[in-house]
Amino acid sequence: MAKTKLLSVIVPAYKQEKTIGRDLTNIVQTLETGLPADFGFEIICVVDGVLDHTREEALKTKSPRVKVFSYKENQGKGYAVRFGMSKARGSYISFLDAGRDINARGMMMLMAHMDWYHADIIVGSKRHPASIVSDYPLIRRIYSVAYHFGVRVLFGLPIKDTQSGIKIFKRKVVEVILPRLLVKRHAMDIEMLAVAWHLGFRRIYEAPIKVRFDKSVSSIGFKFFGANSASKMLWDTLAVFYRLHILHYYDDVNKDNWLRT
Repeated sequence: MAKTKLLSVIVPAYKQEKTIGRDLTNIVQTLETGLPADFGFEIICVVDGVLDHTREEALKTKSPRVKVFSYKENQGKGYAVRFGMSKARGSYISFLDAGRDINARGMMMLMAHMDWYHADIIVGSKRHPASIVSDYPLIRRIYSVAYHFGVRVLFGLPIKDTQSGIKIFKRKVVEVILPRLLVKRHAMDIEMLAVAWHLGFRRIYEAPIKVRFDKSVSSIGFKFFGANSASKMLWDTLAVFYRLHILHYYDDVNKDNWLRT
């Protein structure tokens, strides 16, 4: 059957030289066997700073579906995801964290939910009742519940987990929100979702995922640990709220400003 649809998967990677080859191969194999017959896919690996051999290891992946991009200085996960989205050709654009904490087969579940709900965005959620979550550290669970209560109050987003590293967007959503986004690090997920919601993309739903937290390894260096990261996350989140509701930065009236950033 001819491939009539294309899924783009952005894989941000930071200091991941030991596992990025296996990670990308696993994603390729998972999508080859799991996507509907009419779907093609591309994987866009964005190496967030050439600081070790992650780029070289990613380039060894034996698949024409994998494209590897990199830049010299570390910029943060938000920047890496946006960079990848700017290169994506798919009608559906997703991102999936490197490392294998999140099972790549969850991508098929998100795709199914996208179809079932005619959604604009599907968010992989640790707090979905059908999710399987192993070895979830208590402190992260407490941070997560408290943080997402605040997110609901600030932005009205009808979801319980904004931070899991797997999401899918329709292309039309990405095309609208991408030029407006600023956050490079801690609150990049919130900015994407809050701006999309604010601009009228209200069909945002959660899907179950399978997650296994590896307590011995920091999979990609983008993770949320400790009080210092929590304070930075809170600061970035409040900055998004300020730009969204006080400055109205993300509105079309400020187009000349956000196109220059």
